[in-house]
Amino acid sequence: MNRASALKKIKHKRFHALCSQIVSDMKRLEVPGVSVAIWHGDAVHSAGFGVTNVDHPIPVTADTLFQVGSISKTVTATLIMQLVEAGKLDLDAPVRTIIPSLKLADANVTENVTTRHLLTHLGGWMGDYFNDYGNGNDALDKMVKSLTRLPQITPLGSVWSYNNAGFNIAGRIIEILTKVAYETAAQSMLFRPIGMHQSYFYPDDTILTKRFAVGHQKWDGEARVATPWAIGRAANAVGGVVSTVTDLIRYAQFHSGDGQGIIDRTSLLQMRTVQTSAGGRGDMGLTWFIRHHDGFSSYGHGGATKGQKATFRFVPDKQFAIAVLTNSDDGSIIGDAAVTRAFELFLDVAPTKPETIYMSDEELQPYVGRYEYALWSFEVTAENGVLVAQEIPKGGFPKPETPAGPPVAPVRLAFIGPDKFVSLDEPRKGEIGDFVRNEAGEIGYFRIGGRANPRVM
Repeated sequence: MNRASALKKIKHKRFHALCSQIVSDMKRLEVPGVSVAIWHGDAVHSAGFGVTNVDHPIPVTADTLFQVGSISKTVTATLIMQLVEAGKLDLDAPVRTIIPSLKLADANVTENVTTRHLLTHLGGWMGDYFNDYGNGNDALDKMVKSLTRLPQITPLGSVWSYNNAGFNIAGRIIEILTKVAYETAAQSMLFRPIGMHQSYFYPDDTILTKRFAVGHQKWDGEARVATPWAIGRAANAVGGVVSTVTDLIRYAQFHSGDGQGIIDRTSLLQMRTVQTSAGGRGDMGLTWFIRHHDGFSSYGHGGATKGQKATFRFVPDKQFAIAVLTNSDDGSIIGDAAVTRAFELFLDVAPTKPETIYMSDEELQPYVGRYEYALWSFEVTAENGVLVAQEIPKGGFPKPETPAGPPVAPVRLAFIGPDKFVSLDEPRKGEIGDFVRNEAGEIGYFRIGGRANPRVM
């Protein structure tokens, strides 16, 4: 692997320190490849480590293509805001004014869901549904027509819960209003104008002519190539962007600036304005996750596909951004740690740990139980003053028939406030989550990984 030799070439002390941690975590977690870039002031630093594929190893560089997953949602929102500026769309008008045929499981939601609900994950229906409707221009239309099968879990606008399917609808709105395919709109309205020339969507043969990474999952302690590689064209508005860390830095600079003549700065600021609370994930803008620091705020999004994890965060006030792309299910551990370390090295933001609260097993009993969602379930038990959450993968991504991935290690959860907890163990170490109560005041949902997983009574 090229990790040691690539690290030696880095002369910038702070970037070298960051990359040293990344390389160390790669070895510990057996992550095959990582690409990272930092923007700070007038300088951009980038590097690649490891290989694209354990079966056919090619060195990872800063120009290696990775799937960026749900960072794509912010692209969808940016296109939406361009349409709002053009007077073609009202964020608070019912989606049915654009898609009259829209039909969801709940008739009230069908009539009243707005684009703002979609961009802020407040739709309330089971949001994790993926399927392959082919590579034709009708793939997204077919997906949206299939969403009627998704049950409504919470009332519209009442509980924040990450909703992938809402962005299928948002992507279809873009197609209808622009009269071109979603991918064409993204390229012509955003990628090409701001210089993201190494950003694509599948299917695009260009990807096959470039250096690109495949995903990996760990089975029995061994990193193995994960298939299928593509997530299906119907999901491109949800998580289909294929890009590089250097292009993501250009994207951060664009969102930190004046809009480069293709969108007004006020629209970019609106995307970074708090719309609702995202629970343990901080505040929610129009697709951006917002974190507040001492004197400034940062904005970001993560991404996950089949064996690939992406991390992206930027600070307009500090002219700073970090992008980390990995080809492993454990890559989010590296990405989260890299963001913390980069904030410490470049912005003098010291990492903090929330103070945990001891609770007896008896006090923990109201939280114990089974919580079910589309792609997984959780068994929550009480043990020695903490909760233990065991995730049980069900499969279903990127197709309903896709089998479950490898087993997930249980994590301990310690309370840090009323109904609010922090995870003590990898792969979720440091993640903040909470339990959401229903109208009767009882524990109704276990919110972790952004999803409000309903309790099975």
